[in-house]
Amino acid sequence: MKIDNFFAELKRRNVYKVAVAYAIVGWLLVQIATQVFPFLEIPNWVVRLVIALVVIGFPIALVIAWAFEATPEGIKRTETADAMPTAAGQKNHAWIYIVVIGAAISVALFRKFERRQEQRLFRRRDSG
Repeated sequence: MKIDNFFAELKRRNVYKVAVAYAIVGWLLVQIATQVFPFLEIPNWVVRLVIALVVIGFPIALVIAWAFEATPEGIKRTETADAMPTAAGQKNHAWIYIVVIGAAISVALFRKFERRQEQRLFRRRDSG
């Protein structure tokens, strides 16, 4: 198998998408564990366990992404999904709208809290 064919096959089987999604969700879980668990007085070994499970689960998620594919009829083996007819031009770009809306909300909240912080600083400066 040529290396170009291998990377094309990774793209066709959505392994890249799974890797990026897993990395983002894994990073989020690790951040939550490292920030919240000490506050709740959960032992430190649980944080290490969460990190280890995220790291161990990454190659497993990639293998599952290689072997299976999500279709409108459900999860199928990749060979079975390849044999199914494809609907041309039927792409769902709803995730793009979700990302854009999420980014807009994040920017709006950031600006709102930034203004509040500035107002507090000005009040302290004026009163002191």
